Amino acid sequence: MFESFRQSLNDLMDRATPPEERRAVLTRMKQTLVQARMGLDDLRGGVAITRQRLEVEVRELETMRRRKSAATAINDAETVALAEKHEAVHAERTDVLRRKLEAQEAELVMVEREVSEMTAELKQAIMGAGSAAGTITDDARAEADVVLDEGAGVAEEIDALSRAGKRSAREAEAEQKLAELKRRMGK
Repeated sequence: MFESFRQSLNDLMDRATPPEERRAVLTRMKQTLVQARMGLDDLRGGVAITRQRLEVEVRELETMRRRKSAATAINDAETVALAEKHEAVHAERTDVLRRKLEAQEAELVMVEREVSEMTAELKQAIMGAGSAAGTITDDARAEADVVLDEGAGVAEEIDALSRAGKRSAREAEAEQKLAELKRRMGK
């Protein structure tokens, strides 16, 4: 995705591009930037999910350690063995999730930097495309801001739709669980 953005930018800057073609190139670059911003939001969501899963695993690991300690105190060998088995599983999951979180956070930093660079490059291309003599006018700056803000609005709308869909799914799941609980209780 970023390579096509860079290629479009190079095409725009390397040659004398007619205005119609320049607009098409800028539009493609803007669309690529919007997709990159949405991808960035997905990465942030993935980091948040991994953090939550890691917190759960850490709590489970601590619980297994407490259970093992309590079972050891009362000389319950069977419970100690089970707790050790589950402790090992949760310790392994915790380690894997920590490494995954580190990788995701590193990727997020890298992509945030790339999106920031792409935004600056697109803005520069738009401002450069708006001036014939190579000087950047206030109108060109304003046009660049409008184009970039429109892209952010599309991404925000898509995010809002995604959040609404997730909320609806959570509510449906809660209703289903409530109905199942009522069925079990005989109501």
